[in-house]
Amino acid sequence: MAQIKIFGLDNVLSTHAAALSEAIHAAVIEALAYPPEKKFHRFIGLQDWAFIYPDDRSCNYTIIEIAMFEGRSVDSKKTLVRLLFENIQAQVGIEPQDVEITITETPRHNWGIRGKCGDELALGYSVEI
Repeated sequence: MAQIKIFGLDNVLSTHAAALSEAIHAAVIEALAYPPEKKFHRFIGLQDWAFIYPDDRSCNYTIIEIAMFEGRSVDSKKTLVRLLFENIQAQVGIEPQDVEITITETPRHNWGIRGKCGDELALGYSVEI
């Protein structure tokens, strides 16, 4: 399971949302052997006054927060980060300098999905990759 939140300036995200979603999902599928039909993206567009970022970032500055079940290897998570930077630059045109990624892992029993605790679900894919 992976829930993804994408934060940025509203006018930038509204322009790039579809391409960003595709770039992110392709990275998740490849790095985590994730099923293509499992896409959970939330775009949070902020006004200029509500999104403060360092001077060495552009208006394309984008923060990606990924919440997922624990169990993936360090190599899988590093591959995911590398692919996110590559895909977003190639498919969206946002430079790696303007992208920050955070991965947060939690035990499956801390999730509630489709009326069950996450550790009671039959996923149909492996988390331990």
